[in-house]
Amino acid sequence: MDEKQTVLLVDDIRQNIQLLEGILGDEYKTVFATSGKEAVRIANETFPDLILLDIMMPDMNGYEVCEHLKANEQTADIPIVFLTALTDFENETEGLRMGAIDYIRKPYNPAIVKLRVHNHLELKRARDELYYLSNIDRLTGIANRSAIINYLEKEKNRSARNERQLGLLMLDIDFFKNYNDHYGHVGGDGCLNSVAQAISASLLRPGDMAGRYGGEEFLCVLPEISREGLMEVGNRILEAVRNLEIPHASSEISERVTISAGASCVVPGHNQRSMDLVEQADRALYISKKTGRNKLTLSE
Repeated sequence: MDEKQTVLLVDDIRQNIQLLEGILGDEYKTVFATSGKEAVRIANETFPDLILLDIMMPDMNGYEVCEHLKANEQTADIPIVFLTALTDFENETEGLRMGAIDYIRKPYNPAIVKLRVHNHLELKRARDELYYLSNIDRLTGIANRSAIINYLEKEKNRSARNERQLGLLMLDIDFFKNYNDHYGHVGGDGCLNSVAQAISASLLRPGDMAGRYGGEEFLCVLPEISREGLMEVGNRILEAVRNLEIPHASSEISERVTISAGASCVVPGHNQRSMDLVEQADRALYISKKTGRNKLTLSE
């Protein structure tokens, strides 16, 4: 059974929240805020599927809340429906211009509230599914090549703007062709999935991301990290893969599956290409493979 979608109800009058909760509570998970500042905080903590947002609030009105949420990358895509007793078309136009997707007018008609919320949440579900299909590697369940490169581009620009270091790890399963030849492609797929999960689980910070770069290669993007911290993460990943203890009878260096890794950690230039950073990590990976494998090399 699908998990209930979450609706954030925002109104400074508790009776209005109770009314909406009575209309929607059986079908959706509802959370609520009674001020604009509280709404911004809760949206950043819970990432609801839809926000029903009152316009007229004392401390921070609905337009200001909408502006804050749309300016934040993490909450910008959450659909917002304004709740209003206003009938001024100019106000309505302003709200839609700021990024709201609809208005629901007071006093509430329960049937209309249910239908509009249902329709918007179905659209949200469809968008989420499309995002998943277009950004997730189907075999391993982690980011695909396109998604990890897009994330790298975004973090490269942010690191250049803030003059912060950006870390990359390029990882390659040792003698994977031999593994496939020995255990078959079904066995190879299982190995790829297990290694991908070990890599992903080794990234402990919310901003770190792992993706399947292609074949048996993986790329990790680690924003705002020191060279020492990057080496620590890289070695943790190598150890996590070794601890899987996946048999590899055709490996030339171990009886178990291992990986080799290359790392780069730089403050990117504003005009530097993302692929320059990938190539730097890839050159370090090449050194690891040429000097014995099952090891991590940090680029100079």
